[in-house]
Amino acid sequence: MNSSNPRIHSVTVADVAREAGVSKATAARVLGNYGVVSAKIRGDVLAAAKQLDYRPNELARSMTTGRSGIIGVVVGDIENSFFGYAVRGISDTARSAGFNVILANSSEQIEMEKAAVRVLIGKRVDGLIVTPSESRDISHLREIHRSGRPLVLLDRALPDFDVDTVTVDDSKAAQRATEILTACGHRRIAYITAVDFAGHEYKDLGQIYTSSVRERIEGFMTACDIAGLLPSDRLIMLGATTPQATADITDKLLSRSNPPTAIIASDSVIALEIFKVVRQRGVRIPEDLSLITFHDADWTTVTSPPITVVDQPAYILGQTVAELLIRRLKGEARPPERIIVPTSIIERGSVAPPLDQDKPRTRS
Repeated sequence: MNSSNPRIHSVTVADVAREAGVSKATAARVLGNYGVVSAKIRGDVLAAAKQLDYRPNELARSMTTGRSGIIGVVVGDIENSFFGYAVRGISDTARSAGFNVILANSSEQIEMEKAAVRVLIGKRVDGLIVTPSESRDISHLREIHRSGRPLVLLDRALPDFDVDTVTVDDSKAAQRATEILTACGHRRIAYITAVDFAGHEYKDLGQIYTSSVRERIEGFMTACDIAGLLPSDRLIMLGATTPQATADITDKLLSRSNPPTAIIASDSVIALEIFKVVRQRGVRIPEDLSLITFHDADWTTVTSPPITVVDQPAYILGQTVAELLIRRLKGEARPPERIIVPTSIIERGSVAPPLDQDKPRTRS
């Protein structure tokens, strides 16, 4: 019976061999880039492959060679431009070394992270780069490590898990940002983060299972202690997980009888929502409220005023984590490394001394 839809024929190694006038084994050596053949034969086979538009069957090749040429990457929130820049650094480095990248997003949810890891292993990736969403449940990461498949952690370290890790100096960065505010005279400072906990109330560091967040809060608290801020004036706000949640937190803070005179945002996505609410309420930056955010997102330079930021070299983090993984994939045996990449503060126009510590910072 004739079919109205013609069957699509995939070009095989045998087709390329026939076109080039060589054996299938010889064509396979050229296309698989292994073994020894003359320059002429290699040129004939590659020309035939190009003419026939040959596409290698990656699954079949990985089953034959044990390698797929693919690196799996799992990040927490691809909407966050920090991760976008980091993935660009990973991809550029991987491509220059002959690897492709498959990206997955965990949305900072441990079950989604586990599912993404399962899918990537099913794709027979050669190694993985993962940003762990939390430190309590890492059984899936330990299993990767036990299997011998190279694993490198991006942006977040895990206690008692000795694998290659690349982070920034989160605690020092948060401390420096807070010290800029206390040096200006701010005595009521809020730190807003997307990490959440039942009841949305921060009590102590035992609630925090993400290493980068824990270290930033530690740095924030250290600077507050040095400046002699009262416990009631160092406000740590959890649960800025969506634009609406961030807006609600910001509204709540600014509606207090003694609102903060300065806010530190844990990322630029949160900071943008804070900025919107502040503008809607008629609060002036920096006259009524100072604002600092982690990550030098593009929008922070075009607002009025431009925003002071903790500049995290996300692209360099991506490059570094990919380089560590590729070294492992090439067979390098060495003790696990933890590389801490320094950050810097870019001071712009969003920080100034508070006008009056005793008056609310909103205008009717």
